[in-house]
Amino acid sequence: MGPEIRTCQITGRKLSYCFKRMTTMQHFDLSPLYRASIGFDQVSDLMSRVITNNSTTASYPPYNIEKTADDFYRISIAVAGFSDADLIVEVKNKTLIISGKKDEDKNEKNFLHKGIATRAFERTFHLADHIKVKAASHSDGMLHIDVFREVPEELKSRQIEIAVQGSKTPVLEH
Repeated sequence: MGPEIRTCQITGRKLSYCFKRMTTMQHFDLSPLYRASIGFDQVSDLMSRVITNNSTTASYPPYNIEKTADDFYRISIAVAGFSDADLIVEVKNKTLIISGKKDEDKNEKNFLHKGIATRAFERTFHLADHIKVKAASHSDGMLHIDVFREVPEELKSRQIEIAVQGSKTPVLEH
């Protein structure tokens, strides 16, 4: 027996059609959020990027993102078959771009089975404010990219002294 197919209350169509229509929605009105917040307009850009990103984007090469310490992260990408010369890691406009292109093998090999993919790829990661790329290393078929968050002093929390009216208490300056 298959799953029960229900009818959508709004359109009267099959529920699977409604879900397909809901996932293709591409515009959100975030203006109510702006009434109580300042400087979060980048959230709208992020939401647009995520929604318009094609859900069928390639999953090659596979990768992990791990938090190694407070404000330190490591991106690990499986790049079996690629040498250091075949890989490029660069940062442009707050976007980390990792690409790989294998040079054509001059020796024609007769594979009975070729399961190790060495096709060209480009993987991008959008970096948040104050995220910096620290280093990249390549060993044992894995490309590791270490990134960290560097919060400027002016953005760190500080206590403001409150002056009492009529008092000669100096105001705290930084």
